[in-house]
Amino acid sequence: MRTERKLTRLDRVFARLDREPERPAHLDVPRMSRHRVALLTGTLAFYLAIVWAVVTTSWLVRLDWQVMFFRPYQQWSGIHWFVDYYVVLGQRGPTAVMVAAWLGWRSWRQHTLRPLLTLGVALLLLNITVGAAKYGMGRLGPHYATVIGSNEMGLGGDIFPSGHTANAVVTWGILAYLASTPRARRWLSALSAVTSLGVGMATVYLGTHWLSDVLLGWAAGLLILLALPWCEPLIALAEARILDLRDRRRARGGVPAPAPAPAPVGSPVLLNPRANATEEAAAREPAARAPRAAPAYLAPGPHTARSERMPVTPIGSRRPPHSDRVPRGTPTPARPLTGG
Repeated sequence: MRTERKLTRLDRVFARLDREPERPAHLDVPRMSRHRVALLTGTLAFYLAIVWAVVTTSWLVRLDWQVMFFRPYQQWSGIHWFVDYYVVLGQRGPTAVMVAAWLGWRSWRQHTLRPLLTLGVALLLLNITVGAAKYGMGRLGPHYATVIGSNEMGLGGDIFPSGHTANAVVTWGILAYLASTPRARRWLSALSAVTSLGVGMATVYLGTHWLSDVLLGWAAGLLILLALPWCEPLIALAEARILDLRDRRRARGGVPAPAPAPAPVGSPVLLNPRANATEEAAAREPAARAPRAAPAYLAPGPHTARSERMPVTPIGSRRPPHSDRVPRGTPTPARPLTGG
C-alpha cells in the first residue's frame, strides 16, 4: 500500500513560489486600480505639502527644532544600543545584500530574472529621485544646524528627505510587491511598514534627521513602490534581451541547450491534488471495461476444433512433445495380445 508524504510548511512555500509564471505574458502597462491611483495621488500631494511646509519655514520647522532640543537619545539612553543596531535595517548596503540574496534564490528557483530586475529598477529609481531631492534642496542636519528656527535649506546638506527611511520603505516593500499570494502580500506589507516606521523614528532618536526628513522619506519610498507597475514592460523587455543574449553566447560557443530538469526523487508536491487523483483513478481502471473488439469473420471451410488446438504462449507450447500422442476422436488401434 502506497502512502503519500505529508507536506511540510516549507513544501507549501516552495509550491507557492513555483506557481508564478516564468515570464510575463505581455509587455503592456498594467492598469492601476482606483485605490492605487488614489493612494498615489494622495502620497504625491503629501510629498509636495511637506516640501512646501519646510521651504516656507512653517510650524513643521518649529516642530523639528522642538524635537531636536528634546534630545531623545539623552531622555531614553537605555535603548541607545538597540537603536544603533536597528537603524542598520535602513542602510543601503546591508539591506540590499540581504534582499538580493533572497530574490536571487527565487530567481534561480523560478527560472526568471524578474525579482532581481525589479529590485534593481527600484533601487535605481530610489537613487535618482531621492538623491536629486537631497542635493537639490541641500538641507543641513540637526547636528550641523547654524541658525535656531531656520529651515537650513540650500546650505550644502544632503539629509532631506531621509535616505534611511526611503531605503527601508523600498527595500522591504519589494518583498511585498513580489509576494506570490494575497495573504503573503498583506503580511509583508504590514511588516515592511512597521520596519520602515521604526527606522525613521530611530534616525530622529539619534538626532541624525529632522522629523520632516523622515516624513518626506516615507512619502518618497511609497511613491517609488506605487510607480513600479509602470516599469513592468521595461523589466520584461530587459529580461528577454538578457536571456536572448545568453542563448546567443551559448550557441556561439557550441554549448548545447540545457536539458529539462529531471523529476525529483520521491513524492512530488501536488499542486492540484483533485486532478491528479482523477488521473490515478483512470489509470487504475481494469482493462475489462475497455470496449470489446468486433468478432472476426471466418471464411467458410473446414476449421480446427477448439479441442484440437495447442495452447500457445510467448515461449511456445506448454505441452511437452510426445511422439505417441494422437488427436482426439481418432480410434485407438488395438494392441496385440501376447501369451504368458
